[in-house]
Amino acid sequence: MSSHKAEAIIVTCIDFRLQEAINKWISENFEPKTFDRAAFGGGVKELEQILKQIKIANNLHHISKVILVNHEDCGAYGEEGTPEKHAEDLKTAKQKVNEFYPNLEVSTYFLHLDGSFEPIS
Repeated sequence: MSSHKAEAIIVTCIDFRLQEAINKWISENFEPKTFDRAAFGGGVKELEQILKQIKIANNLHHISKVILVNHEDCGAYGEEGTPEKHAEDLKTAKQKVNEFYPNLEVSTYFLHLDGSFEPIS
């Protein structure tokens, strides 16, 4: 049993264009070394993969928060990647995480190309 503890897992897309904005946001909202980070092309699009990572972070690092971030102009979504589709997928992902892990606080965001994070509720 691991004694390591992380406050959160932060799930984002792999898109290189947004890493600077993501890093800045994380540094403004989390202390260094208090989070796990997972990146997948499409953010929450591949929900099963994300749920596996959340399970690992929860079991090994006893997280209390899950942060899910999708972004504008995501190539993995292609033409279906409208703001409405991202919001719908983020809400579905949040619901699924809450189903499996009712003790975890889940926050969802839509990241704009200008680096601004829009909370999705």
